[in-house]
Amino acid sequence: MTVESPCPTVPTATLDRLSSVLDAFDGPGRLTLSGVVRRTGLPRSSAHRMLDQLVRMRWLRRDGRDYELGMRLIELGSIALAQDRVHSAAVPVLHELHRMTGCVVHLAVLDGTDIVYLDKIGGRLAGAVPTRVGGRRPARATAAGKVMLAGATELADTDLARARESGFAIEKEESLRGFGCVAAPIGPDDAPVAAISVCGPVRSMPFDHRLANPVRAAATRIWRDYQDQLVGVSPVLGRTRAWHTHQVMEPA
Repeated sequence: MTVESPCPTVPTATLDRLSSVLDAFDGPGRLTLSGVVRRTGLPRSSAHRMLDQLVRMRWLRRDGRDYELGMRLIELGSIALAQDRVHSAAVPVLHELHRMTGCVVHLAVLDGTDIVYLDKIGGRLAGAVPTRVGGRRPARATAAGKVMLAGATELADTDLARARESGFAIEKEESLRGFGCVAAPIGPDDAPVAAISVCGPVRSMPFDHRLANPVRAAATRIWRDYQDQLVGVSPVLGRTRAWHTHQVMEPA
């Protein structure tokens, strides 16, 4: 009897090395071969071979001795956002919430102990807030992270317990000096899929119902539209929305 050979296993060591090379570019500026070797710990010959392969794949691009992330990663990142249903449902709401409040508005998801920003809308104030799409922050130091941790964990923490009870969380200068945020979870209380937050100068923000109510209403609307996408139901025109119409914060 002939025994079939097992399916070939994925070369995880090679994938891990390629992943470590790409992860080395998680930061500003370009890298040389020496910089990649220093950040990854790979042998110089291995790093050079993988850099050449990634350039051929358009995941990286080379300019002289310098390497940077390539066009293919930009394309894939755009596709990933376009395919993300939460992001799709949130986009019009993010813009409307920014117009209402004058704050920088973020959409974020929880990834381990960090949050990752999926979108940022901010107008003139956006440049003063050093966050970016794809950027990370420690979840425990952000309002968006707190509301997602409050729903996803049973931590005996006063801030998280308060966030779970009230349906929103605040933070003042814990993540960014001079700035504060108010956030609400998107999804079920015990298993939020994302969070929406508004951010601005601490001296200009009311950390109470004046911001919490429109942020919670925005989160509710995003979740409703997200569920409509899942079942293939188009949002009903003229549906009543619990939105305030006045400006909450005047940007500095």
